[in-house]
Amino acid sequence: MTISPHVLLSLDDAFELSLSVLLRNGMNERHATAVAKSVVAGQRDECHSHGMYRLLVCVRGLRSGKVNGEAEPEVLNVSPALTRVDARGGFSQVAFDVGAEHLVRKADEVGIAALAINNCFHFSALWQEVEALAEMGVAAMAMTPSHSCVAPAGGTKPLFGTNPFAFSWPRPGDFPFVFDFATSVVARGDIELAKRKGERIPLGWAIDKDGNPTEDSNAALEGAMLTFGSYKGSALSAMIELLAGPLLGDLMSFESVALDAGAAITPYHGELLVAFSPERFAGGATSAKANHERAENLFNAIVDQGARLPSQRRFEARARSNRHGVRLDRGLFDEIREL
Repeated sequence: MTISPHVLLSLDDAFELSLSVLLRNGMNERHATAVAKSVVAGQRDECHSHGMYRLLVCVRGLRSGKVNGEAEPEVLNVSPALTRVDARGGFSQVAFDVGAEHLVRKADEVGIAALAINNCFHFSALWQEVEALAEMGVAAMAMTPSHSCVAPAGGTKPLFGTNPFAFSWPRPGDFPFVFDFATSVVARGDIELAKRKGERIPLGWAIDKDGNPTEDSNAALEGAMLTFGSYKGSALSAMIELLAGPLLGDLMSFESVALDAGAAITPYHGELLVAFSPERFAGGATSAKANHERAENLFNAIVDQGARLPSQRRFEARARSNRHGVRLDRGLFDEIREL
């Protein structure tokens, strides 16, 4: 009998499996629930590099003793437009959950507001956070560094992180306008997954330790990834290092990897989120409604040309997963079950 290379799980079963893994490895109920929701959301939307695969590194961090699976985030009211949340060495999800309501309230009151999350271990896709903020009625952006694994344009050694940036705009209907991309050509998890499968990677993703272009996923992980758009992506990556690092009084990617000291756990640093109130900027609900209609004209014009909006593929994957469940590679499923 041939054994399928994949395992099909309902979303409920995927969540219960993820929750069980995290609870058994030192997380309390609050943290385990938030992280399990995050990894299952990634799996549901077929963002495999940020899906249940991330349970492996979550457990590694918990077992190292560096990640605090029971941390109680502290909310600091810095100013009418700024909230700071000290994650106290926990994963970022709970810190975001407790800070989001303060961010949205201040954006509604002032027009624009920021949330600084400090001292967190961060692995989740940023679209999850900006999408949640759009559902709360604000436009939002988010950015964070990671471990240094990306060379600056013209360089040959890791310095930047993958340094993702995300943006959302609230829309009527089920889905906001959302994009989320690493300032590297791809997410590092995509290369890690290629290594697990013994697959080669496209030229242009990475260089080896000697600075030569490579298709070898092992050599890429030992060398450095590349920024998208050459110098443009490199400049954006440097901006994110600064805005989500020194501006917040937190670590940059090369400082995070030095602190890791070879443990190979989730990056430890900060995150910056900024929210904008459409009503406050427009001067009232009536004007905001008209501005939203103008934004819809833009989205319709994009689609009418045969182009697709960012995250359309994700939303289509979400619909499939809601109907049929999620698929995991059998090898990954077995590793998760062993945890």
